[in-house]
Amino acid sequence: MCVHTTPCPDATSDARDLAAVVSSHPEQGWNLLCNGVVLFDDDGELLPDGSAVADHHEWRAPGLVPA
Repeated sequence: MCVHTTPCPDATSDARDLAAVVSSHPEQGWNLLCNGVVLFDDDGELLPDGSAVADHHEWRAPGLVPA
């Protein structure tokens, strides 16, 4: 449970990967977030209930963004 002054997004929120990092393991490629989500370097996520979320971000090069 988050104890921050401004609460971190819940693990079920679409913004869940914006929660504060409570344990960082860059040598292994993952971070544990305040809401219990494990965020991997490839932007995949493991939720507290054990379900996995694949990379769901749209990454575009600046030159490929439509005007």
